[in-house]
Amino acid sequence: MEYALGIEGAPETVPGGSGILVVHPSTAAADDVDTAFLEGSDESVLVVSTHSAAREVGQKLDHWGIDRDRVEILDAISVERGYTRRPKDDVAYLTAPDDLAGLVAHVEDFLARQDGPARVTLDTITELIYYADAEQVGEAVGDVLDLLETHDAVGLFHLASGVHDDAIDDLRPAFVGVVELDDDGTVDADF
Repeated sequence: MEYALGIEGAPETVPGGSGILVVHPSTAAADDVDTAFLEGSDESVLVVSTHSAAREVGQKLDHWGIDRDRVEILDAISVERGYTRRPKDDVAYLTAPDDLAGLVAHVEDFLARQDGPARVTLDTITELIYYADAEQVGEAVGDVLDLLETHDAVGLFHLASGVHDDAIDDLRPAFVGVVELDDDGTVDADF
């Protein structure tokens, strides 16, 4: 299975099982990459959000014009912020922002439920490292990458630049490609 990317400077497609790391200065800087990754496809999508509540993620998806019928959201932050958590068919919640086992289990469940191709986006690894040990986060990311390979899916993983530079260096080799965004909008893709 090949997956279209639509990301500036990246190959047109990547094979199933690929994980792509996006290193960026701020969340807003990565909106174009997220939109390109999500809008040009009809695959099922799991959005794992560690910094925005499910409601905010839904608003962003609506703003981008993403078909919400094919999107499931895993919200890792609402419990920390004390927000009301009402599970729906397309929204689930982690018990805590550092519930890495729950995150991996949910990704596995999502991928196992798909009849065809699927996309996973994890926004962001940076927030996970705030709540959990960087080594544990690296292991969880590795587990998700293994699941992508097992299920012939594709994943996009965000990491803020200048915050966890050691983590970037440690994680980089695990990904098929790395897309780096600068403050001025420059995109550098290495696949």
